[in-house]
Amino acid sequence: MNTTIHRDEYTISTDRNRLDIVAIHTYLARSYWSPNVPFAIVERAIANSLPFGLYHGEAQVGFARVITDQATFAYLADVYVLEAHRGKGLSKWMLEVIQTDVRLQGLRRMLLATKDAHELYRRFGFTELANPSRMMEIVYPNIYNAT
Repeated sequence: MNTTIHRDEYTISTDRNRLDIVAIHTYLARSYWSPNVPFAIVERAIANSLPFGLYHGEAQVGFARVITDQATFAYLADVYVLEAHRGKGLSKWMLEVIQTDVRLQGLRRMLLATKDAHELYRRFGFTELANPSRMMEIVYPNIYNAT
C-alpha cells in the first residue's frame, strides 16, 4: 500500500520505486548519525522499513523512515530535509503524514534518537524518556569506519 500526498509543489510518497537511494545515501553518509554508512546498508535499511520520500517536482529533497511491526512499536529514523528546502514547514508536514499513516495507528510506543530538532519533535508528542533506566542499548559508534 503506497501513500502519496501533495501540498503546493511538494509531494510525500511511500512508493519505494520513487526513492532516489543514491541521494538518500549521499545525505546519510555525511550526517552526524550515520557517517560513512555504506550504500548497501542504506539499501537494506530502506527495504526493511516504511519509507517516506519528500519530493519537489521529481527531485527528492527529504526523507524519513519508520522501522515498525505495525502493531505495537515504531522507531523513527533518518529524518532530513535538504537545506535549500528548509523553513517551509516540510519537516512538520512529513511528521504529520507519518503520524497519520494508517499502518502506524494504535502503536503503544514510537521512539527516535536525535541530538537536534527537539522542539520540532515535542510538537508531535515526543518527550524525553520517562524512565531512561529501563532502556538499554548496544552501540557500535565507528562501525562504518572499519578498515
